[in-house]
Amino acid sequence: MIPAAPTPLQQPLAHRWQTHWRQAVRDPRELLTLLGLEAQAAQFSDAAAQQFPLRVPRSFIARMRHGDPADPLLRQVLPVLNEERIVPGFGLDAVGDHAARSGHGVIQKYNGRALLIATGSCAVNCRYCFRRHYPYADDSAASGGWRDAVGVIAGDASVHEVILSGGDPLALVDHKLAELTHALRAIPHIRRLRIHTRLPIVLPERVDTGLLDWLRGLPWPVAMVVHANHANEFDPAVDAAMARLRGIGITLLNQAVLLRGVNDAVDALAGLCERGYRAGVLPYYLHQLDRVAGAAHFEVADDKALALHAALAARLPGYLVPKLVREIAGQPGKTPLTSPQSGILTAG
Repeated sequence: MIPAAPTPLQQPLAHRWQTHWRQAVRDPRELLTLLGLEAQAAQFSDAAAQQFPLRVPRSFIARMRHGDPADPLLRQVLPVLNEERIVPGFGLDAVGDHAARSGHGVIQKYNGRALLIATGSCAVNCRYCFRRHYPYADDSAASGGWRDAVGVIAGDASVHEVILSGGDPLALVDHKLAELTHALRAIPHIRRLRIHTRLPIVLPERVDTGLLDWLRGLPWPVAMVVHANHANEFDPAVDAAMARLRGIGITLLNQAVLLRGVNDAVDALAGLCERGYRAGVLPYYLHQLDRVAGAAHFEVADDKALALHAALAARLPGYLVPKLVREIAGQPGKTPLTSPQSGILTAG
């Protein structure tokens, strides 16, 4: 392990997460040097890094194994030559986001729910990201002070749950989040708020007093779906962030992606589920890879995915076993994977 960059003692607590954000590593060569992997420089791709830039917080790098080119956290963030391959079936809009747009930055795929693309910013750029080609600059709900997005939701009484996504919605500063939720308060048919975020995992400093005050003041029950793919993503700082969120009544769920070379072994998956639960996070979904261009080298075949999930279910109690699902464009929910003999279950 390498040490995380120290936080300046004089830095006010409310701004520490932004300091860590600015200190994130953006040069693949610097990342490899920090890990003692200079000899692996031939394996990364400048072309892939130009198309989808590297960004990774130093505290996340500190959780990687020094000198190990197969480290599961490193594999998630390092641009590699395999991303340059053109693979049939892998495209720019893997899950049909564009067809499901119902307003500026609003995506409506599933009954009763509306997803807001709150921002295009992320604290870490995951190489398998299904929105790595999304035109965030042209389609963010924050544009125009949220007016179009809020208007779409206000005009559809069937929407009972608003999902904040991105990018990462917690990349927004607290007053921007408050601006949005203040506007949403006036919509009587909203019953729940869900936040999809990777920041409490990769940049746990984001869970500060300002964020907790905003969450505590919301009028709806809040579910926060964090995103960790490997047990090594959890450390004491992440545990503390999860404890702070649980302490104000936030429901914590984890969704992971099944990734070749990262977590495609039953020991790795069981370790993730158990380690997350130890931090107070309940396993939710294990996604089959969304077939986005540049990510084909992460794909795990369905038969192996099913075997892994069956082995996981045999090892762990049911509440620690996430649903194995795939998102299929045009379907009314996530589609559970089942054995070929039993067919596809009704979408959930």
